[in-house]
Amino acid sequence: MKNTDRPTPEKSWVLITGASSGFGEEFARQYATKGHSLVLVARRLDRLQSLAEALGRQYRVEVIVEQVDLSDIAAVSQLHQRLRERDIAIDILINNAGHGLQGPFLGAQLDAALAMVQLDVASLTAVTHVFAQDMRARGSGRILLVASLLAYQGVQNFAVYSAAKAYVLRLGEALHRELKRDGVTVSVLCPGMSDTGFAQAAEMKITPTLRLLMMQPSAVVRSGIRALAAGRMSVVPGLSNKAMVLFTWATPRWLHQRFLSYAMNA
Repeated sequence: MKNTDRPTPEKSWVLITGASSGFGEEFARQYATKGHSLVLVARRLDRLQSLAEALGRQYRVEVIVEQVDLSDIAAVSQLHQRLRERDIAIDILINNAGHGLQGPFLGAQLDAALAMVQLDVASLTAVTHVFAQDMRARGSGRILLVASLLAYQGVQNFAVYSAAKAYVLRLGEALHRELKRDGVTVSVLCPGMSDTGFAQAAEMKITPTLRLLMMQPSAVVRSGIRALAAGRMSVVPGLSNKAMVLFTWATPRWLHQRFLSYAMNA
């Protein structure tokens, strides 16, 4: 599945986690159109293989599939080692894999909450750490962490997910400055409600307000790619989502949290 008709960007490799659906799949498509070689990582091997075959055939880029359960930290290190053994240096990391659930904090089993923390926080940290070390050694690289609009607020019935995504946002903001001097760009994408299938997986209620605010994955992903290329610290895609962040900054917590709780749960 190599590109023989047009040059790739100096054999630039993009690693995308959570690549089997949603934002991850869209990131793969958009980077494939730019001629990048891809490493697609997720648990669902059949979905990954179908996507890899389609992208390789349509865009003539090299696509490698890695079936990995990223919630297993040891598996993250093993993935990194396999790629090093193949002399694949990751130039762009899209750290997109994540999991969410809607519902009262005490209404879910503790294991479900901890599994969310494991994937959204611990595993994201591990993936970022191992590949950022390689980038620092080379003096170049780009990392995009996918957080959420909920990173800006603690939202009723999304307590663990909101907290996890707040961690992702603050981690990315800190690493943006920390790794800049090493030639590594770190940006954070904070999407709002998007038509990715996340809502169904999270058993999430689609309220009328959320339906009005819903964005298409292609627009969200374009915003993330542009922000990363421009070296921005973070980006919130969509005018309505930007307005929500401004509303959060300009109002007392009790007011914007009450509004968000109503919009997300009413």
